[in-house]
Amino acid sequence: MKKNCQILFFLLIVLSFACNRKNQVNKSIASSEDSLPVYLKLANDINLPLSFKQKYNQKSLDIILNQKNDSVNKINLFKVANRYYNMSDWKAYLKTTKLILERSRITKDSVNMAKSYTYLGDYYVSVSISDSAFLNYFKAEKIYIRIGDEYNLAKTYLSKASLQYNEGDFFESEIAVFKALRNLKGLKNVNDQYYECYNLLGILYNEREEYTKALEFQNKALKALEDKSIPRELHFTATSLNNLGFIYMKMHNYKEAKLYFQRGLNEKRLFEENTILYAMLLDNLAYSKFKLKESEDLPKLFFRSLKIRDSLMLKSAIVSNKIHLSEYYAAKKDTFKAIQFSKQALILSRTSSKLNSTLAALKQIAVVDPKKESIYSKEYISLNEKLQKAERKMGEKFSRIEYETNEIKDQNSNLQEKNKTLIYVFSICTLIGLFFYVYKTQQAKNRELIFKQQQQIANEDIYNLMLSQQNDIELTRIKEKKKVAQDLHDGVLGRMFGVRISLDSLDKVEEAEAAPKRKKYLTELKHIEEDIREISHDLNREKSELINNFIAILNKLFDDQQNTYDSELITSFDSNIKWDLVSNAVKINLYRIIQEALQNCNKYADANTITIEFKSEIDHLVLSISDDGVGFNANRTKNGIGLQNIYYRAAECNGTVNIKSAKGEGTLLVIKVPIDQKINLQNT
Repeated sequence: MKKNCQILFFLLIVLSFACNRKNQVNKSIASSEDSLPVYLKLANDINLPLSFKQKYNQKSLDIILNQKNDSVNKINLFKVANRYYNMSDWKAYLKTTKLILERSRITKDSVNMAKSYTYLGDYYVSVSISDSAFLNYFKAEKIYIRIGDEYNLAKTYLSKASLQYNEGDFFESEIAVFKALRNLKGLKNVNDQYYECYNLLGILYNEREEYTKALEFQNKALKALEDKSIPRELHFTATSLNNLGFIYMKMHNYKEAKLYFQRGLNEKRLFEENTILYAMLLDNLAYSKFKLKESEDLPKLFFRSLKIRDSLMLKSAIVSNKIHLSEYYAAKKDTFKAIQFSKQALILSRTSSKLNSTLAALKQIAVVDPKKESIYSKEYISLNEKLQKAERKMGEKFSRIEYETNEIKDQNSNLQEKNKTLIYVFSICTLIGLFFYVYKTQQAKNRELIFKQQQQIANEDIYNLMLSQQNDIELTRIKEKKKVAQDLHDGVLGRMFGVRISLDSLDKVEEAEAAPKRKKYLTELKHIEEDIREISHDLNREKSELINNFIAILNKLFDDQQNTYDSELITSFDSNIKWDLVSNAVKINLYRIIQEALQNCNKYADANTITIEFKSEIDHLVLSISDDGVGFNANRTKNGIGLQNIYYRAAECNGTVNIKSAKGEGTLLVIKVPIDQKINLQNT
């Protein structure tokens, strides 16, 4: 009892441990999912080092990957991708985006597929692979058009427009922006997108030196920012003020430009939240003051901007800053520093992929270093041609990508239309085929019914034939018996009786007298013997072959075949065969085999000609049936009921079956039945 209690106590402990372990696992899972918002928040904390933010983002990704692949899961994956983008961790960003795209394809989620393509486009923009960026934006555009998502379609057009602007394709960029504006028309709460469109149009027209239009759209952009729902920390106002100042600066209205740059710098928390824009405004303000010949805070503002840009490793911006400093020192007649800064700008620009920066540096150094002006000017002209070709080539590549993608789409549409047409044609053909199948099946059933009726009649004919043969045999036997009896009674027996009486009477006669009489009576007995032999010969002659109805029945079967079916029937009978000596059992089985073979030909062979032939061979009767139909695989079809019947009936006659057939080569069926040698009449 005590031992049992100990065992029970041990089991309770194990069970309790297992339950606690399961609860711990469940709590761990729940705890991990609860930690997700915390990890995502930490991954976006600008105060943390990059390695810490990457670590927290990876933890978030690990949790999300263990969740169900649904819409919430993809939203969280996009959050992870956004954080990698903010960290400039392009490798992890690309991997996460491709993962979202793959999961979206699995669930056929068009919305998230399109969003994934826009994220991929953003990635290729960041790593300066413009054609791949354009292709992914274009793929997103096509999906958004298909699903009718006007808002995201407008955003995609805007992304394409920015890419085209950066590659110098200003005309196509302008078209894309107006497409975006058309899609935004009628939508609510989209002022942030209106701002992006107007701002980009202002920049485009400024590049094309259409300053009136540039100012118009930049002021529209500022008006769109009156919407309080647009986050102030994005500092769109400071961006537009900088762009307006830049337009006036290109118009050489430096006084007005200076005012806009100062207003931009006065925006709250600009330095903390958008340091790049702050440094740009500083450089532009310093340049405006320099052009206005105001010396206050110069060159201090230039160097302050340069220091910020240098800390952020903004190559193109540093080049611009040093070009401005070169201009400044050239104006101050400090040629050494002017050349120094222009050379630094040129060297740095050559390490960048931005050819515009190199052109600006070459233009400046050619001004401040007249001795090498021809060298720099020659390089400037060559590089400018190269830039124009590259811009033209990229514009053509964008057009080609769009054209080829549309071609593929058109081809797919054509294929879909063709597939639909094929489906319709196939459906109609199937219905027609089904109709003919039903019709042919019904026709076959009717033929089968007729055939069965004919078979029944043939069975009756065979039965009647057997009865008739039996009756004929019996009548012949009776007739022969009667004739023999009559001949014996009327001729032989009477004469034998007379001879017997005469022989008996010789006992009473003397030997000398009896001898000639005995001789006479012996001669009479010899004549009686000849009469008996003659009766025997007559009996054999009357057993000559009786007319057999087997051929007539077969001919009736053949006539029915020719009347019912279109195929030509050729028949041949060897005249050497004595049918009256062939047993009725063999005849019936041969008839059935022919009947079955004809039925198979009619059903399956689709033959033009059927040939049936009886031949006489030594010790064998040979039946061959052939057709020129479609044929069949004889090895595969041996289990058919029809062929089994043929094999069975041949076996009943102790015969053999040989079938030769192949698809498209017709069929040959040979039945060999052993018979008595006396049936075959040999030609002598």
